[in-house]
Amino acid sequence: DPAAPGKAIVHVHPDPDELGRVFRPDLGIAAPAPAMLAALAAENGPGRPGWADWTAQLRSGYDAWRVPVETPGAVKLENVVAALAHRLPEGSVIANGAGNYNIWLHRYHQFTKAKSYLGATSGSMGYGFPAAIAAALETGRPAVAWTGDGCFQMTLNEMSTAVQHGAQVVVIVANNGRYGTIRMHQERSYPGRVSGTDLANPDFAALARAYGGHGETVETDAEFGPAFDRALAAGGLAVLDLKLDPEALTPTQTLTEVRGR
Repeated sequence: DPAAPGKAIVHVHPDPDELGRVFRPDLGIAAPAPAMLAALAAENGPGRPGWADWTAQLRSGYDAWRVPVETPGAVKLENVVAALAHRLPEGSVIANGAGNYNIWLHRYHQFTKAKSYLGATSGSMGYGFPAAIAAALETGRPAVAWTGDGCFQMTLNEMSTAVQHGAQVVVIVANNGRYGTIRMHQERSYPGRVSGTDLANPDFAALARAYGGHGETVETDAEFGPAFDRALAAGGLAVLDLKLDPEALTPTQTLTEVRGR
């Protein structure tokens, strides 16, 4: 905005008669834009900017934050995310729904390319699986649906869509037997007063097989990598049911810790 106070204006134009015609610049330069950019590129820039130390400190904090924190259970989502990063095919898309299980994905997974992630907005539970189906069909590449057990049950009927249309989707179900985010708020505000957050889940792996897909139950970290490889090799719908410890509420808090505050 040329009218913004406190900002220096440099106007570059090949025609000197155009300089200053619309607004008064602090510096007018009669030159073609490519020549001006080439001249700027050849100049030595200013010394270390004043905010460099601040950004370095922020980066250091971010790198420390990304170091995995061990959580309870034989299947730890921090280890699942690490294993997933080494096995995702080039061009894969990850889609997720809504819930605490996403904190592990967002904290530890590095999305290095554009158009590789589809995320729910406004807490839209159930979004991840149908979004992954759409991504797989649109790109012709494998897609991963990162879901919770409660989240998956809101749209798991779309397994028929995935099978019918040949979408290669690997569904990773973070199964802790409850609506984890809602339970967190209940325990935080009213410790021990639980209402409607425990789930009676089906056998997700068997259900996937009933739909004509591939299904496996994962009960340890060591089982996940080979199971994911087999899910990819299946070439269509695959569901990996991860049996999580309900105590693992977030990467840094257990259910007991939240209840005790």
